[in-house]
Amino acid sequence: QVQLVQSGGGAVQAGDSLKLSCSISGGTSGIGAVGWFRQAPGKEQEFVGSIRWSSGGTYVTDSVKGRFTISRNNAKNVVYLQMDSLNIEDTAVYHCAATHWTGTTAISEQYPWWGHGTQVNVSS
Repeated sequence: QVQLVQSGGGAVQAGDSLKLSCSISGGTSGIGAVGWFRQAPGKEQEFVGSIRWSSGGTYVTDSVKGRFTISRNNAKNVVYLQMDSLNIEDTAVYHCAATHWTGTTAISEQYPWWGHGTQVNVSS
């Protein structure tokens, strides 16, 4: 059974950086990609981006492009979300999730495995 354990997050000021980690255990052979989603208070869940497990190819949504970077350490089975130049609109609960799909998919239902979520609070 694949398990995702998240770490990182917390409270920062606008302009600061944070790095979220997603440790994957229980076997990665069936994983095609790992994605990051976020949900701000009162808003729908938003797909942030993803990384293809085998190739390392990444995609991030336009709202975070140039500020957020997704990377991985395959030896440690860890995926990272580096968030720079944070602003108040980035305040949300962030989840990592894994999917069988090897392409980029923003459809949460295609991710059967999820991390518990971590809170990111950005203040002015």
